[in-house]
Amino acid sequence: MLVHPWDAPLGADETWAFVRSQGFGHLIAPGRDRELPVVVPTQFLVVDAEGGPDVLLHLARPNPVWAALEENPTVLLSVAGDWAYVPSAWKAVADEDPALGIPTTYYAAAQVIGDAAIVDDDAGKLDILRAQLSAYEPEIAHADPAVHARRLPGIRGIRISVREVVGKFKYGGNVDAAHRQAVAQRLNDRGGPGDDAARDHLLRRLPD
Repeated sequence: MLVHPWDAPLGADETWAFVRSQGFGHLIAPGRDRELPVVVPTQFLVVDAEGGPDVLLHLARPNPVWAALEENPTVLLSVAGDWAYVPSAWKAVADEDPALGIPTTYYAAAQVIGDAAIVDDDAGKLDILRAQLSAYEPEIAHADPAVHARRLPGIRGIRISVREVVGKFKYGGNVDAAHRQAVAQRLNDRGGPGDDAARDHLLRRLPD
């Protein structure tokens, strides 16, 4: 994806923090010699591993992604979120004409590229399910996934060994602090879906 210098992450930690906070994305498996890749909307979990983060997930056995992974294990996990529309008038400050403002959309995005290993043994699938439950429901006392052992054949797991992660944080980095502060205030005033998250990114990325 296009990442202008002013939209580049402040570091890998910023990108991974965003990916972890989202927890949902699109797994893209190109396979070999296909007209189109297989694209799977899915929840995922980032876990610490030797050499850096890995990504865990599980999918239903009938999912078409398995054939593509057997052809080629390379995948891309696309994650996007924390978006907010910025109207044209918001881009004007002081005596600038609001009618001449240029609207835009603020958002964060990440692309995680790696090699997907299929997890088909019961022990491995249970490990993935336990990790997901512990992350998604840390305060809830739930039964161990092993109680549903008879259903395990219906799913397969995936562990993605990450080779590269690319982040983008499009939050007005190409304009001065005064214009960004004005947009931050208007996001706060509007308070719509995504506005608080977008404002947080914008303010965090302001120069000292």
